[in-house]
Amino acid sequence: MKNEVRENLLRRMRDGDRRFPGIVGFDTTVLPHLERALLAGHDVVLLGERGQGKTRLIRTLVGLLDEWSPVVAGCPINDHPYAPECAQCRALAAEAGEELPVAWRHREDRYGEKLATPDTSVGDLIGDVDPVRLAEGRSLGDPQTVHYGLVPRANRGVFCLNELPDLAARIQVALLNVLEERDVQIRGYALRLPLDVLLVASANPEDYTNRGRIITPLKDRFGAEIRTHYPPELADEMALIAQEADLAHGPAVPAHLLEIVATFARLVRESPAVDDRSGVSARFAVAAIENVAASAARRAALVGEEHPVARVCDLPPMLQTLRGKVEFEVGEEGREEEVLHHLLRRATAETFRRTLGGVDLGGLIDRFSEGASVESGELVDGMELLHRVGPMAGLAELVARVAPEDEDAGETPGYAAAAVEFALEGLYLNRRLSKDTVEDRTVYRT
Repeated sequence: MKNEVRENLLRRMRDGDRRFPGIVGFDTTVLPHLERALLAGHDVVLLGERGQGKTRLIRTLVGLLDEWSPVVAGCPINDHPYAPECAQCRALAAEAGEELPVAWRHREDRYGEKLATPDTSVGDLIGDVDPVRLAEGRSLGDPQTVHYGLVPRANRGVFCLNELPDLAARIQVALLNVLEERDVQIRGYALRLPLDVLLVASANPEDYTNRGRIITPLKDRFGAEIRTHYPPELADEMALIAQEADLAHGPAVPAHLLEIVATFARLVRESPAVDDRSGVSARFAVAAIENVAASAARRAALVGEEHPVARVCDLPPMLQTLRGKVEFEVGEEGREEEVLHHLLRRATAETFRRTLGGVDLGGLIDRFSEGASVESGELVDGMELLHRVGPMAGLAELVARVAPEDEDAGETPGYAAAAVEFALEGLYLNRRLSKDTVEDRTVYRT
């Protein structure tokens, strides 16, 4: 089976095909190490903080298997028709000969996965005696009384064991033979069952996990230990959020809001107020941008906005729902939301400088030259906001910076309002305007 993976991986390399679809930010770091491990025929353990895409990466390995493979029909461990291993299939092959029934198994069915939990047993993973078969009159020493666990049932495929340190040490011992001798032992049976399986596990780095550890003999039997990481570049972070977030059927989310959320997630990870040992999952940013889109959908439903577009005012409401996804340092107790608000303002200011740096905002600033003010907020639709701002010079250039280039979105009031509000917030953060916020209302003034 590992030769099959090796050949398919080499073929994809030669053809220039994608080997691990959907994986972002690992091209020059994690993936080369994984490819070397697969070419060497090694079992792999992936180490990394939560939300780094370890399980997603493991699931892509299924694409390196042959699309269809033959199995003995009805075999619980997917024996190859030319080389049956279990007692049931050997007996059937001896009886049926060339008429041995064969079935074809799709590669998606050759993947098994188990979340390691403290209550996982050896029977779950390896197998146990089946009392029903004993009750049918079979003797206790009959190999056909065995009910195989998840690992043998993944024979001739890929098996993923998530959060391996959570598995009790005495249960981890049961995997030693699987990784080295490639066989299983069940309740003292004289049963040698050669397994052809690629075992891949995920785990948190041992230096901070307090739930358990991978026992040393088991670590020694994995051929490769590969460290994962969060997206190294802002563009990777944005691509990952856009790929994973469910935004297809909701309000439009401009690119500058996506960039703010990506920058915000990175600032949260780097903040000394956040426990860096627990990490800040990519799911944090995905949930954030989906919450922003939901806020715009709520506004559209309440005020009757026809073509809703998410705006800067939709960012702060997400913070309360995101607090539970971040582990703060003990000394920051009670300040969690304050810390997140500060980091969100920093992310908005940085994105403003990158996106609207060099844009002439004199026309917008002149709007406030005589002490005028502009009120915005969660329940102010785009047309109303533009009406309150009034005509201004340079609006077209401002909208062009935030609207998609391949659409006529720049001509819609939603994107124009999103651009204007982004500019207002940026001017406030750069101390060119002041801002008063009361509940869901925001007033910008000189």
